[in-house]
Amino acid sequence: MPALRISAVSYLNTFPFVYGIKESGLLTDYRLELDVPSVCAEKLKKGKVDVSLVPVGALPDFRKYSIAAPYCIGAVKEVRTVLLFSKVPLDRIRTIHLDFDSRTSVRLVKVLATHHWKITPAWIPLKPGGLASGDLPESVVAIGDKTFGMRSHYPFIYDLAGEWISFTGLPFVFALWISKQELPDPMTTPLAKALEFGISHKKESLDYFHDRLPDCGDCLGYLEENISYHLDESKKMGMERFLEYLE
Repeated sequence: MPALRISAVSYLNTFPFVYGIKESGLLTDYRLELDVPSVCAEKLKKGKVDVSLVPVGALPDFRKYSIAAPYCIGAVKEVRTVLLFSKVPLDRIRTIHLDFDSRTSVRLVKVLATHHWKITPAWIPLKPGGLASGDLPESVVAIGDKTFGMRSHYPFIYDLAGEWISFTGLPFVFALWISKQELPDPMTTPLAKALEFGISHKKESLDYFHDRLPDCGDCLGYLEENISYHLDESKKMGMERFLEYLE
């Protein structure tokens, strides 16, 4: 059986997954690549990997897919790292810049704008690395570790997971493990066990990646309180509701 080719996200919230894959000893024959969410989806779509942590917003791009492991990057409360930053209140926002890294956050903010906030801003896509220059726009959706350093620059911050939960009463799933077709059990079972090992050893994963930790204050608290890793039925319901809005 060939090595399992895996694409995962390289953010703080996936450190437990990556730690489990690399250090559990439960998954031995694999090749792991770390990417931003949009690239994870593209690699799976093009057949460059066998299984990927794919943003939910990219699922409509796949004619069919199979859930490869019962774990996800989800939220049952504010997630802290998928945010709309603004220098003005919601009702005064005229344009929103959009993070290149994740189509899920882009699609989520558009659903919230239309159906929850009832605003009609102009949407301006950012280029890759568009926030790195330090020239921060009036309103911008940003995701991932860079959001920790952006908070002090904006008086108005809207947590997109929290806004979704307030709007629908359902959890939100940002990304889940999928393959383009169902993989054999000898591939998926070790993967699932490795992921479970990782989320059961969050502190150890932070120690392992100590030189890559963002300035997030309490990183362990973030993993334990803001990220929900099990893909349960309520999260599937939230995911299905979101996909209905995308249609």
